[in-house]
Amino acid sequence: MNLDTIVAWSKRRWFAYPGSLIYGGLANAWDFGPYGIELKRNIKNIWWKEFVQKRPNIIGLDAQILMNTKVWEASGHVGWFSDPLIDCKKCKNRFRADKLIEDYMEKKQDTEFPNNWAAEKTPSDDVLEYLKRKNIKCPSCGALDYSDVKQFNLMFKTQQWVLEDKSADVYLRPETAQGIFVNFKNITDSTRMRVPFGIAQVGKAFRNEISPWNFIFRQREFEQMEIEYFVEPGKDDEAMEMWKKDSWDWWTNKIWINPENMRMREHGKDELSHYSKGTFDVEYKFPWGWGELSAAGANRTDYDLKQHQEHSGVNMQYNDPKTGKRYIPYVIEPSFGLTRAVLTAMIDAHDEETYTDPQWREQTRVVARFHPDVAPIKFAVLPLMEKKTEIMEMAQEIFAKLSDKYMCEFDSRWNIGKRYRRQDEIGTPYCITVDYDSLEDGTVTIRDRDTMEQKRIKVEEISL
Repeated sequence: MNLDTIVAWSKRRWFAYPGSLIYGGLANAWDFGPYGIELKRNIKNIWWKEFVQKRPNIIGLDAQILMNTKVWEASGHVGWFSDPLIDCKKCKNRFRADKLIEDYMEKKQDTEFPNNWAAEKTPSDDVLEYLKRKNIKCPSCGALDYSDVKQFNLMFKTQQWVLEDKSADVYLRPETAQGIFVNFKNITDSTRMRVPFGIAQVGKAFRNEISPWNFIFRQREFEQMEIEYFVEPGKDDEAMEMWKKDSWDWWTNKIWINPENMRMREHGKDELSHYSKGTFDVEYKFPWGWGELSAAGANRTDYDLKQHQEHSGVNMQYNDPKTGKRYIPYVIEPSFGLTRAVLTAMIDAHDEETYTDPQWREQTRVVARFHPDVAPIKFAVLPLMEKKTEIMEMAQEIFAKLSDKYMCEFDSRWNIGKRYRRQDEIGTPYCITVDYDSLEDGTVTIRDRDTMEQKRIKVEEISL
């Protein structure tokens, strides 16, 4: 399966559309359609239920997207959050130098530079020399004539008007984590939470990527589901093991991603952020190769709280009421990209199969095998005869009853076979057909998406 197939299916079946399309679109901006938003909402709700609702020591937060600029100075984003950019002097196209090198290393299996090398730590002259020595040409025109490497900060900057004739620079947040760190003292002062505990947040983040790519895998505007889990120093390794296990379990047993398409990978020492003690990623085998699905756990140590303590002057120490110890907690961060989770669920569920119909004809169908918990639509109610008033009324009553609990769809157009095919494509687990017999005995035909088997059941027996 290639990514073009997924993109075409997504647009055809209302999962995602190119943004601002009537005006020619905006590069790598995608709007989620009716089924895309339901899929995203289901994944988000499953995440929140599993990691917040069911856990007594994790609570939620919704921090502002716009924050005091000093937050980003303290976190290091103003000074270090950048990509190395390079221009082709011939065609004038701009590229990320690290991406050109990583693509080359993956194709050629060249390990001279480590995978995911830290571009900000590699001198620009070394990057240029490497591009020329390895004959890595411009992907657009094939030239080998690059400009100097320049660091490009990834944060979106805007202005907040503070007086009639004065403004102050502010940034759209590039991650949700800092909103949690600056609220650490608020949480410990105003709630009964005690270490170890976590703060969870779901929200938008923004990164001014120079070359977003691969559909919704990497965008300038995206959503994150993050937890900052605060632990006593010395107990961080134990917490990391817990989150590695729980993160893997969530993908495989809650979102039902095929574990054969996943792997756990530890970051090499040369990949780690300067504040990180260790990071483990859950990776998925996408159509273009292995890519990060989520950070199963990143040990951020006490770096963030110490930075905010230093820059704000506010004491971030935690006073343990049981032991009397005072310390700045270490932080384990399991981070899930919600937008990326939607893409993964779509890729993993998409299938094309050949089957033999009742007339012994070979047919092909597209089917999205979403787990019922994840599927955008749970039931489709299909009246067999649109012009038969009694059948339509009964079907509408069934829809009204089911839609009180489940996301359902009512479809009365076209023949029943075409309606089945459409529901297969959007991943609806069950189709309910109301016909003449339904009026007589109160039964309906329920069809299973995966097996295409049909059986008669009583209306009151319908449930997931």
